[in-house]
Amino acid sequence: MNPPKPQPRPDKVSLWRYLRLFRQDLLSAQPQRLYRAWMAEFRTPFFRSYMVNQPDLIETVLKKRPDDFPKSGRISEGLRPLLGDSVFLTNGAVWKRQRRIIDPAFEGGRLKDTFPAMLSAAESCVERLRPHVGTQIECEGITSHVAADVIFRTLFSVPIEHEVAAQVFEKFRAYQREQPLLNLAAFVPVPRWLPRFHSRKTRRNAQEIRKLIAKLTSKRADAIADGTAPDDLATKIMTTPDPMTGQCFETHEMIDQVAIFFLAGHETSASALAWTLYLMALYPDWQNKVAAEAQALDDPTFATMSKLKISRDVFREALRLYPPVPMMVREAGCPEKFRNRDVPKGSQIVISPWHLHRQERLWDNPDGFDPFRWATENGKTCQREAYIPFSTGPRVCTGVGFAMVEGPLILSMLLRHFKFETISGKTPIPVAHLTVRSKDGIWLRLVER
Repeated sequence: MNPPKPQPRPDKVSLWRYLRLFRQDLLSAQPQRLYRAWMAEFRTPFFRSYMVNQPDLIETVLKKRPDDFPKSGRISEGLRPLLGDSVFLTNGAVWKRQRRIIDPAFEGGRLKDTFPAMLSAAESCVERLRPHVGTQIECEGITSHVAADVIFRTLFSVPIEHEVAAQVFEKFRAYQREQPLLNLAAFVPVPRWLPRFHSRKTRRNAQEIRKLIAKLTSKRADAIADGTAPDDLATKIMTTPDPMTGQCFETHEMIDQVAIFFLAGHETSASALAWTLYLMALYPDWQNKVAAEAQALDDPTFATMSKLKISRDVFREALRLYPPVPMMVREAGCPEKFRNRDVPKGSQIVISPWHLHRQERLWDNPDGFDPFRWATENGKTCQREAYIPFSTGPRVCTGVGFAMVEGPLILSMLLRHFKFETISGKTPIPVAHLTVRSKDGIWLRLVER
């Protein structure tokens, strides 16, 4: 039996029905044939978008000529109230400057430095779960909590129990439920002068989150000034000058960046981890393999991570089946020709990791769960050419190395102590919120190992 996948829509539907389906869920609004298509054109009287699902076209857009395909301004419609001008939304010279300052914080031995904070968050998660042994638990809430804990510990050296951190987390959960990553504005051009219909609640939550982040950030700026700041990611980013101008981030700029680290760093990890736990419950043989391997954590050091190979392959396979960010939108900066088809300037180019990772002409057993695939020729080829859970090219996620330690570590730590079992009648249905989540949560039974 394959893991759950959204039911695709019928092939032919009216524009209005499509828009209605789209509002409910991005994934089930698409037809089955997109899992085989190399490219698809979506035309309406108002706009055109092209979904590309062919590796060399994706490479052109994301890797070879990224400056010709900037991030679509429409993608930011839903996130602007929270993220301001963060690195996730900007383009061109502004984006390049931001990456020059941010990237050094994640380079070299930085992962080793942040490992103790990740380990502490994983251990805290185990302790939080102990009282729930023998009960049904909702995994997305649990993985959101531990992933947010990792962010606060690595970024600001405070655990999630810290008063401000706990408030940010609560407000963020409310924001996330209200605001899908790709709202309709990503596909329907809305004139700049038209008011943006963010609900009052969305705007208020965004303001409150930013106020709380400002509190953490200005406190850190003071600590940097008087020499008492811990050597964590926030200090590193706030004290790194742009090598071209010698200027550091201003405090207000730092609020935008912290907002995206929090969003990207905890929201995506939480999604990936929750689906991984569900897959482990669905395939108990794999769960037992990961649990046996996790005994290596008797020596809980960064060096031990290299021994968690099965855990890493399982996590990688979960990212293939349930990529946290299911679609990315770029804009054609000039007229193009893709597959002998004219792509006018200004067209939206949709790249869908969700469809690429299940592209039937590329992957063996595309809808099946098979962590062994990464050792096969097909798996190795597809990993190079058709696997982009963290995007690729210059805009590849800064925290990719970070995520690939955090995911397998927390997974191993949890399976070392507990067993997760499926619950009859509670199969999760994937839908696209800010990330790929389950329609009604991911419910599993927690059992002492």
